[in-house]
Amino acid sequence: MKTLKDMTLEELWQLFPIVLTPHQPQWKDWAKVEIDDLSALLSEYAPIFNHIGSTAIPGIQAKPTIDILVEIAPCADWQRVRATMEAAGYICMSSSDTRMSFNKGYTTEGYAEKVFHIHFHAIGDNDEIIFRDYLNCHPEIAHEYETLKLSLLPKFKHDRDGYTDAKSAFVKKILGIAKSGSKPPKP
Repeated sequence: MKTLKDMTLEELWQLFPIVLTPHQPQWKDWAKVEIDDLSALLSEYAPIFNHIGSTAIPGIQAKPTIDILVEIAPCADWQRVRATMEAAGYICMSSSDTRMSFNKGYTTEGYAEKVFHIHFHAIGDNDEIIFRDYLNCHPEIAHEYETLKLSLLPKFKHDRDGYTDAKSAFVKKILGIAKSGSKPPKP
């Protein structure tokens, strides 16, 4: 049997399709437990943690994947952080000098009960928090985002990159509004 690392991107997308589900209150609890575990694992790096993504926005459908942003100092030993995460069972999906992404909860049979995406950024690189907070303060915009995601699902169910790219214009627009302090556009 192939391991996850042996699978092509297309095989992974087939095994792990995009699924949207109604908001679940336990997502907040799952994020807290995972953040507590990561806090202990990474304490020497003085990380800043935030539950981000659609599971952090009550009232809208989301992929049942808990996204957590971990901000660490740009001068931290990023390769050592990566080794620590991998030794703890996280799968590194991407890595650069100032960003890394890890997954947990993916198996050769499909999704585990709890799935996490852990995003490492340099401190201050946190537009995801601005986006989350804006949608939480503006439920009508959050529902526009939900509508967009639902409309993209049929076309991109097995294409995560396409799904993410198709949402990017909306996300950029809302970030621009949020950062400018403007009022949300009328639907």
